Amino acid sequence: MGENGWTEAEKAAMKERAEELRSERGGKKKADALADLMAKVAEMPDAERLIAERIHSLVMAAAPRLEPRTWYGMPAWAKDGKVLCFFQPATKFDSRYSTFGFQDVAALDDGVMWPASFALTALGPAEAEQITELVTRAMG
Repeated sequence: MGENGWTEAEKAAMKERAEELRSERGGKKKADALADLMAKVAEMPDAERLIAERIHSLVMAAAPRLEPRTWYGMPAWAKDGKVLCFFQPATKFDSRYSTFGFQDVAALDDGVMWPASFALTALGPAEAEQITELVTRAMG
């Protein structure tokens, strides 16, 4: 939170989520949800857009049953209607790095503490392999 409440970026993300929820209640089709995801990706600066496009390809190859959508205005992939993983571009909240993260439906449990989000500044072959492995494991 900003010094005097929510930052402008946080307010914008909440408005985007409210619109997403209204669309879901209206029976939004999967094709529309994918189009929304791709539109959000297209808005990103080139470096983030390339990472987001690659992540989308990796996630869908590893788990084709996941449903592409947006979540708080970010690319996300859902399992049975609940967000499993998401990509938060650095520019979304003026962060130092982008994040690839998982929600609690992801089966990544490892003891009593495990990572649920990963800083991402570039996406090479090693990172692609790790993302594929994480998504596969997260599906359970």
